[in-house]
Amino acid sequence: MISGRCAACKYLRRRCPSDCIFSLYFPPNDPQRFACVHRIYGASNVAKMLQQLPPPLRAEAAETLYLEARCRIEDPVYGCVGVISQLYEQLQSAERELAKTQAEIAVLSCNPQEAPFDQANSNFNNLLPHQYCPPSTQNSWFN
Repeated sequence: MISGRCAACKYLRRRCPSDCIFSLYFPPNDPQRFACVHRIYGASNVAKMLQQLPPPLRAEAAETLYLEARCRIEDPVYGCVGVISQLYEQLQSAERELAKTQAEIAVLSCNPQEAPFDQANSNFNNLLPHQYCPPSTQNSWFN
């Protein structure tokens, strides 16, 4: 028997009215989506939040509630903030690696006869590429 109830009404074991606020955002083929949101926010709070928004914004709000609830379930302490912090650390690491690589390029462009860069003896972490070359030998792409 195929039921016409949305995932929220199935989860709450109630009849799904034709004007159900959940039906567009919690389809019956994805019951876990509503279960996550209900576990963190509760059905009543989600319904209130969705009703207070203009209809064009409701789908995005439901998606955001789901993503935030899923993060909170996976990491109860930090939730989405934990994910953002990890991404920020990855970004900082990539920026440091880029700065090191640019410094290596600057050194090699000033002294092309130098041996390959030795990471064990490097002190490029806090220096900018233009600090390696005298002004007369600087490449314009480092200015």
